[in-house]
Amino acid sequence: MNAGATAANGLWALSCLSGALAFHRATGAVAHTQERLLRACLARNADTVFGRRHGFARIRSVCEYRERVPLSTYEDYRDAVGRIAAGEPGVLTREPVLLLEPTSGSTEATKLIPYTARLKTEFQRALAPWVANVYREHPGLLGGQAYWSLSPVTARDDRVPGGVPIGFDDDAEYLGPVARRLARSLQAVPAEVRLLSDLEAFWYATLLFLLRCEHLALVSVWSPTFLTLLLGRLAPWQERLAADVAAGTFSAPVPVDPALARRLSSGARPDPRRADRLRAAFGAGRSPGEFHAALWPSLGVVSCWADGNSRTYAAALAELLPQARLQPKGLVATEGIVSFPLPGRSGAALAVRSHFFEFLPEGGRGEPRLAHELEAGRTYSVVLTTGGGLYRYRLRDRIEVVGHFGQCPLLRFLGKEDQVSDWFGEKLDEGHVREVLDAALARQGLGAAFALLACEPGGSPAAYTLFLESPGADQSLLAVASDLEAALGANYHYRYCRALGQLGPVRVFRVAGGGAEACLRACADAGQRLGDVKPALLSRRGGWSSHFRGHFVPALPRDRHGRCGAAREGHVREAGPGSRHAGRSPR
Repeated sequence: MNAGATAANGLWALSCLSGALAFHRATGAVAHTQERLLRACLARNADTVFGRRHGFARIRSVCEYRERVPLSTYEDYRDAVGRIAAGEPGVLTREPVLLLEPTSGSTEATKLIPYTARLKTEFQRALAPWVANVYREHPGLLGGQAYWSLSPVTARDDRVPGGVPIGFDDDAEYLGPVARRLARSLQAVPAEVRLLSDLEAFWYATLLFLLRCEHLALVSVWSPTFLTLLLGRLAPWQERLAADVAAGTFSAPVPVDPALARRLSSGARPDPRRADRLRAAFGAGRSPGEFHAALWPSLGVVSCWADGNSRTYAAALAELLPQARLQPKGLVATEGIVSFPLPGRSGAALAVRSHFFEFLPEGGRGEPRLAHELEAGRTYSVVLTTGGGLYRYRLRDRIEVVGHFGQCPLLRFLGKEDQVSDWFGEKLDEGHVREVLDAALARQGLGAAFALLACEPGGSPAAYTLFLESPGADQSLLAVASDLEAALGANYHYRYCRALGQLGPVRVFRVAGGGAEACLRACADAGQRLGDVKPALLSRRGGWSSHFRGHFVPALPRDRHGRCGAAREGHVREAGPGSRHAGRSPR
């Protein structure tokens, strides 16, 4: 137990208590809470370009709001975001826009989401009860430190022409000022690690600081594969890491900026006792789970995605860290926070105090439902109205209602809607994939009788495979895949997953013939009615290579960055930690 950590954790838990109590009160009055949020949002933003256009000042009910404001997607905000980026105030919100946070888009690679102080407060209203509940359920966390891998690559200084920053400097900014200071004081890995521009240096520094931390109690990441990849790098660096712990030094396996290296080692004290314990664990011949438990015996909670496509990877991570309880995250998007976990409950609680929510019944059957109208066992698609200026915004996330906590629905995230593939947070959209693949085929002068892009998760690492039925030579098909990989790299989140090694580069499978028929047969075998199968370029399913006749086209040799040969002019390079083009851990 660390006295300083105990004090900081205790203060943070106390600071979250009022938010937790407010949430519990709201679970008994969900309809009233939601209506009050909507009325306040409309009143605040009545005198904006968007508010005047849609008559916010004259709206008196949810029904009137639906009549005046249509359901929207990001395409409906493109002009407004452009005006905000140019410096125009009062476009979507009366509050000034603090920053534009990038996320992946549909017809473009990246979209920018406006963030205001109100939107940050809405996130905090859901984070407070989550933090309070974590400490209440796991009091042993009070004496330890934490590793928050919310945004391990955030060194950016980009601004739009109007001067608005692009992206957070630090994900701790989601928290309030008191919680932000306390969270940073508890971090096992200092924020400066994000400035390392080489991925291997980033992994090494992260492991080094985690191994120095004898009382690591909480780990919060997004994709479970991030932590699996990190732990997989322990073996080749064991002796180097132990030596750095013993001497209080930082000797990365690759060159690092000397000034940054000095900053990273400045506060470290030699700890030969801890190094001896690490060496004993390294040489004990234990199973991976026993090995990691010996390194971090105080680890009590690991928070990560565990639903949808992440379920298998979360189960594998749980085996690697048996000493900790794996807690599935709720549904958190760049645009807003939908749900957060509750102790002892299946599913995650709807963040009823954060945004105004509507839910579209799956299949488009019936009118949108409000939070208090959701039925257990039913599946819906989420619609948000937020303090950041998104009104009736289709998030395109599918959820299932698994129960209720008081009147508050408990949700389970199922995945993105039909046109989005999202295994590790890459969020590939079929509209964007279709556009860039058409361009890649045209550059090679090729046609395709059949094309399908799908993630094959069984590889090491997993990778998207382009299943292509085309008369082109193998070299031409590889050129198409290379162009496709470069264009997908413009997607903020895909580039992040590639940089971390969660995804490998796009591969090519040459379909020998009958691709469309084989695809139709596979969909029917999976339980779809033949009449309901829609032609699709992007699939959310894996395992397609077993359904087609053909073969994988051998790739050209790649350099250490994963590029085929020399990078061609115009191709998007992968972004490592510290690059201003690198993405934040996907939400």
